[in-house]
Amino acid sequence: MLICPSILSADFAALGVAADAVRAETDWLHVDVMDGHFVPNLTIGPPVVASLRRHTDAYLDCHLMITDPAQYLPAFAKAGASGCTVHVELGSVPDRIAQMRDLGLDVGLVANPDTPFEVFASFLGQVDLMLIMTVFPGFGGQKFMPEVLPKIAATRAEFDRLGSPAELQVDGGIDVSTAPRCAEAGATAFVAGNAVYGGAAGADPGAAVRALLASVAGVRARA
Repeated sequence: MLICPSILSADFAALGVAADAVRAETDWLHVDVMDGHFVPNLTIGPPVVASLRRHTDAYLDCHLMITDPAQYLPAFAKAGASGCTVHVELGSVPDRIAQMRDLGLDVGLVANPDTPFEVFASFLGQVDLMLIMTVFPGFGGQKFMPEVLPKIAATRAEFDRLGSPAELQVDGGIDVSTAPRCAEAGATAFVAGNAVYGGAAGADPGAAVRALLASVAGVRARA
C-alpha cells in the first residue's frame, strides 16, 4: 500500500520542508498540476517539479489536469517527474501513452468520477498507474464520493485478469475513514492532501502518513 502525500495542501513557501516531513514514511509525492482551463484552478508547473527534484529523490507522481498534456509532457520529463498521469477525457489516449513511454516517464491515466469504466478499460494493460478520482478535480478538501467504489472494483478486477502489477490509485477526500473502503475495493495507492498537510499548526505530516498506512494495513480487496 502506498500513501502519496499531495503537496497541493502543503505550504508552497516551504515545499522542501513538506517533502522532508514525509520522506521517512513514503517514497512518493503527488504533484497536482492545474491549468485554470481543464479544471477551475491554477497551481504549479515544471519549474516547481524541477525544484523538488533537486531537493528530493522521492518518486514525483505528477497528475496533469491540463488541456494539452502533449505540449507539456517533455517539460515535466526534463524537470524530473517520475511518472505523469493524464486524463482519459481528453482523448488521444494511445498517443499520450506512446509519448510518455518515449520520454521515459511511467505511464498514468486518470478518470473523473463520472467517466465510465468502459472508456479506459482497454488501456489498462498498457499503464503503470490508473488513478480513479473520488472527487471532481480542481480543488482540495472535497468530500469523498462513495459512488465511485464500484469503478475501483471493476478496475481491480481487470488488473487481476491481466496479471498487471500497475498501481490502482485513488484521489479525493482520502483519510483514515475512506482509505480502507477504497482498499477493500482494490486500491493500492492513496493520494492524501488535507489528511497529511492540512492539520493544525504543529501537526506532524509523517504521523498522518503512518495513520493512513495503519488504516489500510491488512485490508484485502473484496473478491
